[in-house]
Amino acid sequence: MHLDFEKELWEIKEKKDKLLGLYRLGKEEVLSEIRQLRRAFKERAKKVYKNLSAWDRVMIARHPKRPHTSDYIKYLIKNFKEIHGDTFFGDDKAIIAGFGYFMGTPVAVVGHEKGKDTKDKIERNFGMPHPEGYRKAIKLFKMAERYNIPVITFIDTPGAFPGIEAEERGQSRAIAESMLTMAFLRVPSVAVVIGEGGSGGALALGIANKVCMLENAYYSVISPEGCAAILWKDQSKVKDAAKALKLTAKDLKELGVIDCVIPEPFGAAHWNPKATARMLAKVLKKCIQELCKLKPNELVEKRLEKFRSMGAFKLAD
Repeated sequence: MHLDFEKELWEIKEKKDKLLGLYRLGKEEVLSEIRQLRRAFKERAKKVYKNLSAWDRVMIARHPKRPHTSDYIKYLIKNFKEIHGDTFFGDDKAIIAGFGYFMGTPVAVVGHEKGKDTKDKIERNFGMPHPEGYRKAIKLFKMAERYNIPVITFIDTPGAFPGIEAEERGQSRAIAESMLTMAFLRVPSVAVVIGEGGSGGALALGIANKVCMLENAYYSVISPEGCAAILWKDQSKVKDAAKALKLTAKDLKELGVIDCVIPEPFGAAHWNPKATARMLAKVLKKCIQELCKLKPNELVEKRLEKFRSMGAFKLAD
């Protein structure tokens, strides 16, 4: 599956993959052509992804081949041990939570997970958590604080599940408590928007000392479709909505909502998930090293000040 503007890139990739198959069978004469196609792919990718619209980046963030939280855990976290359940209702597979080692440092990891195949996506509710998912995250945050372990969160959700059963079990309260818990954590915290960052469902894992975004992720109070429905009552306006929402990594960095933008290999993470993980690892390492130098009180104060300073406001007399 490819997006319309990626058609030429997929054609180049298919040619290269066929030649690689021949090369592995012993036909070394195709090696020079493989190298030419690699160069052509890289040059074309630079042009394709250089000036994308906000809506194009939303489509890349939703790409079915884009790496998920489970992929980054596999590439970056050693000896990962997942925890299950919220000690209240059940286990929500839309949230992965657990402990492991990142470059030798023990870390607590929480992230949205959309799933891979159809069965997995249904089990994980397409990455839309129920209240028990956020309560599971809260449980892990508190455990991390108890044992003085840094927290890493991966954000990738269209939003919290909007169904009746979620409201019956206290969806809004669970999200609010997750935000409150993260806000006052006395350990370093880093959040990374790796795909979709939709509304409160994303913000529940986003109150961190450092908030980073992959180049083609998006982070917004509402989806472009939802915005178009409310403001224009016309789904043909989704591109205008995406632009108006200022939801791209570049926009949010300029607005001070996020701290850094992580580049993606060849312009999009789905071309090379492993290389994307390596780029993400460099940023995570730097952030954690910087934050581990701060005292618990400093971590809380700087985190609160970070979010208080966002946006424009005026105090009434």
